[in-house]
Amino acid sequence: MAAASLNLVAGVDSSTQSCKVVVLDAESGALVRSGRASHPDGTEVHPDEWWRALSEAFDDAGGLADVRALSVGGQQHGMVLLDRDGNVVRPALLWNDTRSAGSAEDLTAEVGAEDFARRTGLVPVASFTITKIRWIRDHEPESMAKVAAVALPHDWLTWRLRGFGPAGSSPLGPDLDELTTDRSDASGTGYWSPLTGRYDLDLFKLAFGRDAREALGGAAAPTPGVVVPRVLGPGETAGRVHPACFGGPSASSAAEGGTVLGVGAGDNAAAALGLGAKPGDVVVSVGTSGTVFAVDSSPGNDASGTVAGFADASGEYLPIAVTLNAARVLSSVAEVLDVDFDELSRLALEAEPGSGGVVLVPYFEGERTPNLPHAKASFHGLSIASTTRPNIARAAIEGMLCGLAGGLDALRDQGGRAERLLLIGGAVQNPAVQRIAAQVFDLPVVVPSPGEYVARGAAVQAAWALTGYRPDWPVALDATPEPDFRSSIGQNYRKVSASVDTGN
Repeated sequence: MAAASLNLVAGVDSSTQSCKVVVLDAESGALVRSGRASHPDGTEVHPDEWWRALSEAFDDAGGLADVRALSVGGQQHGMVLLDRDGNVVRPALLWNDTRSAGSAEDLTAEVGAEDFARRTGLVPVASFTITKIRWIRDHEPESMAKVAAVALPHDWLTWRLRGFGPAGSSPLGPDLDELTTDRSDASGTGYWSPLTGRYDLDLFKLAFGRDAREALGGAAAPTPGVVVPRVLGPGETAGRVHPACFGGPSASSAAEGGTVLGVGAGDNAAAALGLGAKPGDVVVSVGTSGTVFAVDSSPGNDASGTVAGFADASGEYLPIAVTLNAARVLSSVAEVLDVDFDELSRLALEAEPGSGGVVLVPYFEGERTPNLPHAKASFHGLSIASTTRPNIARAAIEGMLCGLAGGLDALRDQGGRAERLLLIGGAVQNPAVQRIAAQVFDLPVVVPSPGEYVARGAAVQAAWALTGYRPDWPVALDATPEPDFRSSIGQNYRKVSASVDTGN
């Protein structure tokens, strides 16, 4: 069958580092074509860079002319501030911007960790949007005074795709009441409750010092207050792609009302959809950050803050633990050893499990799990005999994976089911990462075939919005490393990391 005759849907992953687009057959989930474009480095980025990259990625993927529906998955927590004319007030502070660590501590002290967890499913850390709002209030009052709406990256991109945006440079202008989001991304703000399905506007006011209100979607006359996006349910439609965006729809889709827009999702929730994750599956994603999450039927409430009780994109819940240090641990150590990833893998597999006693505590960029935003990385157990290139290479992989294993332990402590571990992300194609994961995690490990699972999950949403039902596309497995759990690896890591936690 020719690609042009397929019923096509598209998914977008607007991540920290790049924008990826996949175009899939809506019936089978088969990949038809794809595209990508890079984002700037940094912990704050102007959203216009995401819009540029989205346009380039669509072009690279062959355009939207024959796509009947699309949806946008995006990096969570990024704070997009808009003025009343739809202009971006300042570059977006991203999830990995830790300058709001003090704001997180202040908010937790003012509300109490237990009350915060009860009301929102999480306890503030520097990653969450609410802490960035407090930081803006305290450090940039001139910016705060201009703010008329607060959105997240996927919210803003969906709004722009519908034709809204700055006055004078967008087809439909700056209607802030048309901002929408979904429950997965809203649950990462720190002012929305997965339990009630509603914003906690008192917490927003505590953080920002101003009242907020949910976007009305044109349903009524606006009332005063900073606008936060209207939260749509799973499978709903955010609207249609405006014909002026990126070439517009084809004649056939235009006749049917244009390209349907799904609700969108936070990146981890979109990945869960793309993987078809079910209760009992634990997903470990090794990207710029590391994440450990599972689909659960009950909302989370961890007053320690280790596990954030997010909502998922299907109507369930997504307890998640996040580490700031993941794939960059490997790239940093590979650079020190002056090797590429293939050589890093070869070196690591030359060393024995446990790396001859060498342990890397990999807090290169501070850490979120545990909550040590100012911590630094450190090697331990070095001796003349143990300081070898293979031990250093293996310690890097073990340290990164042991940090993620701590997240799995935290999920279990909250009563989460853990029967199978799905290992995803670019770094897991490294053979040493796969083999060592089977030694660090005490679960059967499977490695799905390489793919853009966040974008694929967004495409699931697109198909859901188009057809009215969630598709059940198959997921191919690339590897099933032989189970070989070595408890001493994790025990050594926990002992050493516990001794340096107080050095924050």
